[in-house]
Amino acid sequence: MRVLVTGGAGFIGSHYVRQLVGGAYPAFADAEVVVLDKLTYAGNEANLAPVADSPRLRFVQGDICDAELVGELMTGTDVVVHFAAESHVDRSITGAAEFVVTNVLGTQTLLQAALNANIGKFVHISTDEVYGSIDSGSWTEEQPLEPNSPYSAAKAGSDLIARSYFRTHGLPVCVTRCSNNYGEYQFPEKVVPLFVTNLMDGKKVPLYGDGLNIRDWLHVDDHCRGIQLVVEGGRAGEVYNIGGGTELTNYDLTGKLLEAMGADWDMVERVTDRKGHDRRYSVDISKISAELGYKPQVPFEEGLARTVAWYKENRVWWEALKERAALNKG
Repeated sequence: MRVLVTGGAGFIGSHYVRQLVGGAYPAFADAEVVVLDKLTYAGNEANLAPVADSPRLRFVQGDICDAELVGELMTGTDVVVHFAAESHVDRSITGAAEFVVTNVLGTQTLLQAALNANIGKFVHISTDEVYGSIDSGSWTEEQPLEPNSPYSAAKAGSDLIARSYFRTHGLPVCVTRCSNNYGEYQFPEKVVPLFVTNLMDGKKVPLYGDGLNIRDWLHVDDHCRGIQLVVEGGRAGEVYNIGGGTELTNYDLTGKLLEAMGADWDMVERVTDRKGHDRRYSVDISKISAELGYKPQVPFEEGLARTVAWYKENRVWWEALKERAALNKG
């Protein structure tokens, strides 16, 4: 069996690859794994270092919009797990075009190549942000899409393109929509690693607006386990929400991170709220739980402690990324 993983050098994709190659998913213990990643600012081949020597792993640097390359890689592939995406909301607000190109056109390029190659399963990784904002309760998979940022709009577009390839062509596509991920190897522009690494360097951390925006937090290990359940048993044409079950305001999350780092609230800098900042996300995971037996297994306090410890122990990894990001801004 061969699995093509797009965006496999990014945060979530690389975790999935490390688990897959490392034998965490017994049904795929002997699978050949091909990673396709463009290695943009958030893609980092070093994320695959723990499994880089495996004869089952092949890395290809390339663009999911490159139809010729994608077509070549689809030949002989059985399963596609599609992580590759531009994914940072703030960046999408200041430059939406690349989000549309990568997330929509790139996904369509992959889907067409998968159709041409008669792929057995295509799992498209999306986000809860496509639903918009919810004041109370939780979204089921039937919730209409109401994205509010260029990033989430581009992801919603890719979801609909994926759905269309199932409805029109019968391509066996599943879509997963996850809540906010955290864990090791996350690019340090995202809130958890940004706060941890800033506090390690004695720098203040930014808190948007009143800090009362609410997110559901999902450890990357739980997310990838949920994805694999969909890969192995998800029904074609279906959407599956994957959540962590820990809802926190950004203010409460900040407090937990300050406590973990031994820092006080004087290290917090209040900043102007993000444009179009969604107030609350919450996904209903009843469907994936009932059909596939999914249940988050990493308690938030344990997962956060593990994550903080990893960043403390891996300064070389994140310091280089932050320096590169600073140079690119300059």
